[in-house]
Order: sequence, then structure tokens, then C-alpha cells
Amino acid sequence: MSLTSIIRPILLRRCKALDAYATQAEALQMGVLRRLLRAAQNTEWGQQHNYATITTYEQFAAQSPLTDYDDLKAYIDRMRHGEEDVLWPGRVKWYAKSSGTTNDKSKFIPVSPQGLKDTHYAGGTDSVVCYLHDHPESRVFDGRALILGGSHAPNYNLPHSLVGDLSAILIENINPLVNLVRVPSKQTALLSDFEQKRDRIAQEASKKDVTSLSGVPSWMLSVLTRVLEVTGKERIDQVWPHLEVFFHGGVAFTPYREQYLRLIQSSGMHYLETYNASEGFFGVQNDPADPSLLLMIDYGVFFEFVAMDELEQPNPKVVPLWDVQLGRNYAMVISTSSGLWRYMIGDTVRFTSTAPYKFVITGRTKFFINAFGEELIVDNAEKGLQQACAQTGAEVLEYTAAPVFMDQEGHCRHQWLIEFSRQPAELQLFAQSLDKALQTVNSDYEAKRYKNITLQQLEIIPARKGLFNDWLSSHGKLGGQHKIPRLSNSRQYIDEMLAMNHE
Repeated sequence: MSLTSIIRPILLRRCKALDAYATQAEALQMGVLRRLLRAAQNTEWGQQHNYATITTYEQFAAQSPLTDYDDLKAYIDRMRHGEEDVLWPGRVKWYAKSSGTTNDKSKFIPVSPQGLKDTHYAGGTDSVVCYLHDHPESRVFDGRALILGGSHAPNYNLPHSLVGDLSAILIENINPLVNLVRVPSKQTALLSDFEQKRDRIAQEASKKDVTSLSGVPSWMLSVLTRVLEVTGKERIDQVWPHLEVFFHGGVAFTPYREQYLRLIQSSGMHYLETYNASEGFFGVQNDPADPSLLLMIDYGVFFEFVAMDELEQPNPKVVPLWDVQLGRNYAMVISTSSGLWRYMIGDTVRFTSTAPYKFVITGRTKFFINAFGEELIVDNAEKGLQQACAQTGAEVLEYTAAPVFMDQEGHCRHQWLIEFSRQPAELQLFAQSLDKALQTVNSDYEAKRYKNITLQQLEIIPARKGLFNDWLSSHGKLGGQHKIPRLSNSRQYIDEMLAMNHE
């Protein structure tokens, strides 16, 4: 009897609870809110906002303010220095290092033991549940899981707290039994030097029977390329013939899909997207035919949403899950069992279903271009690039884009810096295809492009090989869960990269 056949029926018991998402969403979310409020009522934050008196969502919304990292930073700093019962009961030991705010180089997101259990590990388990439900033929537990993670950041540690990438925290605290089926070794997984880590992973993993991959698509692609170099094979399925699934998240998979299909040509290979962040685990793809993600509504996370057209208002309207509308672009607000309260995470989503609640990630509240009223978001960019690649045979590895506000001729346009893994035969044709595709998916962009009155056709600048990795490395962000800023109203990122493009 295989290990998968033993584990499968145990995990699939969870399916009944997931089925309830379609009919009991409001009750499940209110249950989460009550548990969070009850747990935190005697903390400093809970007492400041009278959590012990709250019995309804309306009271919670009235008594608890919207927050971002800058609002909570002073509380989190005290928690990192060992203070108890500040935002969450007891002492929180672990903090996930995330990209910084305008005021700080880094954010330190509290990760409580309860948050690890009821959110992060629950999400990982449910990802496997959804996969096994959709693929009864799976033998995923009969081989090794290649889990790609980040590292600790000891230079940020304090006597009462430890800092690391979220993935490193998960590996450090995982059930020891999982280490029996995962690769690489814990010592290798937590290395801080990505180049050294990639080489060690390739050496260790190439000797194992790997059946699943987990990680960020960009960094996993780098590891798989090294595996091929180490083994001398042409394709990954020649190295691991029983490989069957890649659980991926962190960045959109679209730019990498063709490269994975070329590297792994097995007909039994599957891809399942997850939405996990330092702040929590929020969604999983539960239908192979539907790219939308199922919102995980019975974890330690209570969800609220602000429509993007409300976001800049002095008092934006915030709605609970049961009041969202299909098709609108929302900024996500979370309250969690790690002590984040009505916290603006910075991600934007659009709901595609309400029974159950399913959504697509559309971008970041800070990563968009709206220099001329075009309101271009990452979701538009991904769809546009997908169409342009399909029309020209190109493959995009990494990209970033920003506005050119006015050139010497008084023209305004968008400038795209793109690292191609397969160059288009005609760069101008690719630019035209992308420009037309963006007009198709974004009516505001189309209006601004009308007769070149406001915006000229976008410009494509090819990036040298490795530019984006070099830029990340120059900022100490190579590997782990670090991401390229895709779109920006500012030229800061693209100008830094352009300066490095010919070094």
C-alpha cells in the first residue's frame, strides 16, 4: 500500500468543510471575527478599542480603525522587544521580513503560533486537499516534495524575537515528520546565499524522486535550470519522471507558463496556484479548469474590502465579504490571529463568484500606473503580455514598466523594460501587440491612447540576461519571496534598472 493511499482519505475529510464555503460564508466569517475578538479582548489593542463589548460586525467597524504598517509599527517594535499582550495574547517570537514602506526599508510582520497553525499551515494542507480531490490518481506522497524557501535574517534579530522570510519561518517550525518527505535538507533550505543554496538544492534534489514542487515560480525556475545543468538532462521530467504538481504562489504564473511547459513535458504534470503572503494564507485554486482562487474563510483571518475607486477618499467605504460585488476591483483588509487589525495588506482582488467566494489577484494598491488617468493594473499587464507573446512567439521572463511623462518632443508614453527568455522576431510588432492588447482589456488605457492625443504607443526596452536578478541582489533581495515591482507611477525602479542594463 502506498503512502498516498493511506494519507488521502484522512485529508479528504476536510472536503465537507470546504463545501460549506458556498452556503455559509457569512456565518463562517462572523465565527472567525468572534474568535479573534475574544482572544484579543484583554490585549492592549483590544482594551483600547473595547473589543470585549463588540457583538456585531458594525460595532467592530465603528470601534476599530483601518490600519497599515505605519499605524502598527510602534506596537510591533515593542512586541519584537519582548512585550506581551500588545496586539495578540502572549509573546510573539517570530516576525516575517517583508518589503518596506515609504518610511522603512523592511516590515516585520508578526507570526504567532496560532497564526502558523490556523492560517499558514492550514493553507498548505488545504492546497494538498484540493489537489488530491481533483486528482484521485495522485501518488504525490510516494516521493519527495521540493520546497523552496527563504532564509533567516539574523541581523534583524533581537533578544526576544527572530526574523526571517515567511518560508524560512514555516520550514523552521514545521512538523518534523514533514522533513522525512521534503527536500532539500533544512540546513540547505535556510541558507541565505541564494547562489550557494540553488547549487546545493540541485545537488541534493537531483538524487531524489521528487513528486511535487512548492515555491515562487521565478526562483523555482532558476533552481530547475541548475538541476538540468547538474544532471546534463534536457528536461526536468527526465530527472524526476514521477513529478506531478507545482504548488506555486508569490507572483503571477502567466509569464513563466511557457517555460515550465517546455522544461516539464510530462502529460501528468499539474499546476496549482496559492495565495500566501507574510500576513497570511488567503486562497487556493480548487478547480484545475478555473484560474480563480477559493477564498479561505474559516482560517484565522477576517476579511474586509475597499473598492479601489473609494480608496483615496478621506473615509473610504469598507464592506465585509458578504457585501462585495462581482467584477469590482477591491483592496483587501484583514484582521488576523497574529495581531493585524483591519490591516491594509496592499493587494487588490476581483471576485468572480460569491457561492463560494472566488477571486483573482489583480495587483497591488501601490503597483499600478495612473500617470495620465489610464489606471493600468498588474492584471491588465499580465493579460496584455500573454496575448502579445501568443501573437509573436515571444516568452517574457521578467518585466517592469513606468511612465515617461514627457520626452523632448512633448510625448508621453509607457516604458517597458523586459527580459525575454525568447526574443520576439520583431520587437516593434511585440510592442504593437502589447499596446493593442492593453487597449482591449482596459478601456481607460484605450481612451488615453485614442489618436495618440494623450499617450503615445508604449516603448519596449530589452533587458540583458540576469538584469532583474542583479537589481534584486543589489538591494539584498535575491531569492526567497522577493518580487520585481511590475508597475509603478514612479520611475525610481526602472531608472535604477536602466542604469544597470549596460553594465
